[in-house]
Order: sequence, then structure tokens, then C-alpha cells
Amino acid sequence: MTHIAPFTPPTAPLTTPFTADTTAEEVIDGVDLSGRRAVVTGGASGIGADTVRALARAGAEVTIATRRPEAAAAVVRELTGVPGTGPVRAAALDLSDTASVDTFVRAWDGPLDILVANAGVMALPVRVLAPSGWEMQLATNHLGHFALATGLHPALSASGAARLVVVSSGAHLGTPFDFEDPHFERRSYDPWTAYGQSKSADVLLAVGARRWAGDAITANALNPGFILTGLQRHLDDETMRAFGVMDGEGNLTPPSFYKSPAQGAATSVLLAASPLLDGVTGRYFEDCQEALVVGAGEEDRSGGVATHALDPEAADRLWEYAAAALHHGA
Repeated sequence: MTHIAPFTPPTAPLTTPFTADTTAEEVIDGVDLSGRRAVVTGGASGIGADTVRALARAGAEVTIATRRPEAAAAVVRELTGVPGTGPVRAAALDLSDTASVDTFVRAWDGPLDILVANAGVMALPVRVLAPSGWEMQLATNHLGHFALATGLHPALSASGAARLVVVSSGAHLGTPFDFEDPHFERRSYDPWTAYGQSKSADVLLAVGARRWAGDAITANALNPGFILTGLQRHLDDETMRAFGVMDGEGNLTPPSFYKSPAQGAATSVLLAASPLLDGVTGRYFEDCQEALVVGAGEEDRSGGVATHALDPEAADRLWEYAAAALHHGA
């Protein structure tokens, strides 16, 4: 039977010298990752690509895990042969398809030091099911990463000091995981509820991974902030205008508080590689700081982490649920 370390809430949030404006390169400045191996899902574009750039330039060997490896060609070319940069390659991985995840896991050889669960899909306008039978946002954002992390557990354990980094979102705040109807089989499908639920599941993954503490594996989740990337590809112009990021002529007009992809990747890189996070696990960060816990009734805030996402009982229940779904179907 797996021994699960008890959950001990931190006495005070962890702070760092970095800010919301810090870039991934600045976070990792002076850190040597030579000889370390990393996998970044969705690393072909957006904050994933800037995560890859920062880790590789610090000397890490980085695998970009993506549905279309050819989409990563530009990032691979950009980094190939740059002095001090670790080798970068692309490999096929469709997180919504457990067979694809299994193929990726079987092909992996040797230790793995850093796994960044970055890839995601947001606000699919209609309910779509993955081959697993799970609702697509939950399948891609959570189940696929759960399958990947658990499948690569032996490789992470072999590292001796591995880190799992899970990219979540502030959208988790008002949407606990619905154990009674996670795939919207009975309740009416809503794109944002489905997205928020999947992102609560992502934080719970980091909390549930405390069972790996004895293997010297730490896991933390994060909110990268507001960034314009391909993640918004399923949003129509009306929604983009409602969010204040598009004008009447269809031009993108991000507000001043929006981050660049390099700034959005900073918290991911902090959790993946900074010595400031040595031994830290089961926590949630935003703007390069550990987030404050938001109590019930306060979920309409723009930041923080909800208590439902840090609940160790919910984390363990979801872990067992996901494990069973992988073996028997949703």
C-alpha cells in the first residue's frame, strides 16, 4: 500500500525576490542545469516555448512533448548549437489519448529531473469526449498529465531530486472538482465550468503527489497569469472583446496587466529549477510567489488559491479516481 505523507499546511507563504514582471530568463539566471533532463508538454509555443528556452539555455536537455512535433521545429532550430544550451528535441504526445501517452512513456529511457505539465485546452464551446471517454478539457488538462506523471514516476524517482510542475489557472477559484458528474453527463455543459474544474484538478494533482515525497519528487502548481497565446483559440471575437483584449476592428489590445509569454513562463521555471524551491511541495504559486489561500465565498477574487484545490482528501480521492479511469475507462 502506498504511504502518503500527511498534509502539513505551511505556516507562511513562501516568498521570492521575483515579481509579476520577471521573465523566465531572469528567474533562472545563474542556475546550471547541465546534465539535467526535462520534459515540457505543449512546449512548441506560448509560455511552454519560453519555458523550454529558459531550461535549455541553463544547460538542461529538454524534450518538447507536443501533438505535432513539426510545430516545435522553429524552437528546436533556434536553440540548436547555441553555446551553453542543452540539446532540445521534439516528441509526439497527445494528452487526450491515453494510447499516445503510453507510447511516450514506453519510449522514455533513463532518469527524468523535471516534468512541466504545461499543455492545455480552454473553453471548448461544445462538449467533446476524448478517446478515453472523459470530457476533453478534463482529459487534456488533467487525465493526460496524470497518466504521463504516473507513467514516468520510475524515471522521476531515478532522478533523486525531481520536480513536477503543473500549470493551472486562476479559473480554478470558483469551480471545485465535481466527483458526481465530472464529464457533464447529467449537468448542462458549460465551457468555463469545464475549464475551471480541470484546473482545480491540476492543483489537486500537485497536492496528491505528496505520496511521492519519499522518492525525492516534489510537485507544485501555478497560475501563469494573463497572457495572449494560442490557448485563446477557441474564443470567439465577442468573448475576446468582452475580456477587453480585442477592439472593434479585430485587433488584439491586451491590457497593461497582461504578461508577455516570457513573463508568463517565469513562475513555471521558478518551480522547475530554482534552488529557492528545493524541498517545497504541494503548493500553488502566482507571480513568482506562493499564493494566498482564498476562503469560501471569496472565489471572485482575481488571485489566490481556493481551499477546495488544496484539500488533501479531495486530492487523494481524485488520484484514485483518475487511476481507476485509466485502467477501466471513465
